[in-house]
Amino acid sequence: MFDRILIANRGEIARRVIRSARRMGISTIAVYSEADARARHVAEADAAYLVGPAPARESYLDIEAILDAARRGGADAVHPGYGFLSENADFAEACAAAGIVFIGPPPAAIRSMGSKSAAKALMAEAGVPLVPGYHGEDQGMATLAAAADEIGYPVLIKASAGGGGRGMRIVADQAALAAAVEGAKRESASAFGDDRLLIEKYLEAPRHIEFQIFADSHGNHVHLFERDCSVQRRYQKVIEEAPAPGMGAERRAEMGAAAVAAAAAIGYVGAGTVEFITDSSGKFYFMEMNTRLQVEHPVTEMITGQDLVEWQIRVAAGAPLPLGQGDIACRGHAFEARLYAEDPARDFLPATGRLAHLRLPDDDAHIRVDSGVVQGDEVSPHYDPMIAKLIAWDTDRDAALRRLRTALAGTEIAGVTTNAGFLAAVAAHPAFRAGGVDTGFIARHGADLLPDAAPAGDEVLALACLGVLLARAQESAAAAARSADPYSPWSRVDGWRLNGIGSDTLHFRDGAAEVEVGVVFQPAGYRLSLPGGAVEVRGELDGSGGLIADIGGARVSASVIRRDDRLTVIADRRTHELVLVDRLALAAGQEAAAGSLRAPMPGKVIAVHAAAGDAVEVGQTLMVLEAMKMEHGISAPVAGTVAAVHFAVGDMVEDGAELIALDAADDG
Repeated sequence: MFDRILIANRGEIARRVIRSARRMGISTIAVYSEADARARHVAEADAAYLVGPAPARESYLDIEAILDAARRGGADAVHPGYGFLSENADFAEACAAAGIVFIGPPPAAIRSMGSKSAAKALMAEAGVPLVPGYHGEDQGMATLAAAADEIGYPVLIKASAGGGGRGMRIVADQAALAAAVEGAKRESASAFGDDRLLIEKYLEAPRHIEFQIFADSHGNHVHLFERDCSVQRRYQKVIEEAPAPGMGAERRAEMGAAAVAAAAAIGYVGAGTVEFITDSSGKFYFMEMNTRLQVEHPVTEMITGQDLVEWQIRVAAGAPLPLGQGDIACRGHAFEARLYAEDPARDFLPATGRLAHLRLPDDDAHIRVDSGVVQGDEVSPHYDPMIAKLIAWDTDRDAALRRLRTALAGTEIAGVTTNAGFLAAVAAHPAFRAGGVDTGFIARHGADLLPDAAPAGDEVLALACLGVLLARAQESAAAAARSADPYSPWSRVDGWRLNGIGSDTLHFRDGAAEVEVGVVFQPAGYRLSLPGGAVEVRGELDGSGGLIADIGGARVSASVIRRDDRLTVIADRRTHELVLVDRLALAAGQEAAAGSLRAPMPGKVIAVHAAAGDAVEVGQTLMVLEAMKMEHGISAPVAGTVAAVHFAVGDMVEDGAELIALDAADDG
């Protein structure tokens, strides 16, 4: 067995490996970029080494820097986690050349599955069903167009070298093919260093079902059942579950055998995932094989009771698989919800910011939380914006889903936009509760899952007012205590007047609307003039954003988190964002100019399609940003003329930076 393992990754997967290794009596070494110097995985490992600046290409993807850290730390093995170098055959070979065991499959297996085209050819030889498509080496536009015509539209373009939805496009007709190929090639080259594509028939109402497989160096191969990953946005998984709803024993055995055959065909060793797509008739087809542990592996651990990271370590050390196929049992049902910093209302655009408030459920027999961040951490543009994975288990699907909904309801986040409310809506949707959804679920039920934001009700406004007023009182009391005259009436903010009743007015911006709330100070609280009428309120803050309030005689527990003029009110399992408006503040610069295009997030300019003087149409893509592993097109909001382009290809831009100035066309 190994003495020291270096984890060539970050975040929750690094912490996951540290926990398993520690249980096995193995010490761990973390690596970190300059942006992660205070990260949780760094603090929890037995040793840690800096490997470079924040950009992943200069740190977590720097093979020599990783190996140097392994040598300095005396590691005899490297666990790659998932993402970064986990499916990099060159890294696996470099580890071997350095005399360090790579905890993963052989380089040849990584290479054979790393190219989707080569993988399809191998699977065809192994008798694994394939979706009709083109997987050839000729990447000329004429060849790709002819292949798409032969397959029949709609078709799916995919990056040959990678996954995670990057380089993937659905093409409805021939007219859209050229632009889709151009974008897919660019995104694939950026993400994987390889712009080769493959084309497949796009299946209607497909389900995405994958099998967890394991193999050892003694010729043993098993699967640990399936996971249904059909709930996806932008081709990336949102909620996964195991086992798959409606999966019969005969179909499970058939798909499991195909997954094991796929592993055996390439001489696989270690953990892997064979991904299938099924059509509306139930037929299944090989999609790809991920030669690593998956983000969603916890649901498999929950239903089997096995530690897959421990299995990886033991197999890499030369031990046989701990169990044979007949010894692996499936017990109960599990879900995993991926909690991301992203804005579902803006097509799931990744978000950045500081986690001003973070409250996640506690682990117990039914709930597991995997997270690499704590309150106060920054969600940066350099890495995947995952905040946590919430995993729920129970004896059956309905009970496990209730556990998941409770866990989501107990999650509180402020400071960065997240998909928490969206996840709760998915978990509560009748179609999802019924099971067996397909990959079009989110698009089909978007109106239910992404409803228009409702205005803040009286209770939310009352809580916001209490949060502001009580914080002012605390700040005033603290300032008075530090002053030369702590009892001076000039230090009071409780509305005291020598003659008369003290009052105030608070103004909030709720979306585009502005709401005014009158405040009358009372001996034991406040009287608020809310849109629905007057109400008496009082409350206490706990110092960490928690608020216990009495609103018109009703006791309410909530969290009110303030960052400058922004207020996040979390109450009754709902989150509402408000802005406290300072009437004395200058309005200049607070809103983006109508004739400008601004960066929706920090990122890198990877394409510019406009120049000063160009005439543009509404919706025309003028610039493309790359942020958090994805491309984001910047389109013209109005027809007009480009007045100025402020950035060039390769430039880094900050959130809100003006990218392009437009002169709107004169309609007259």
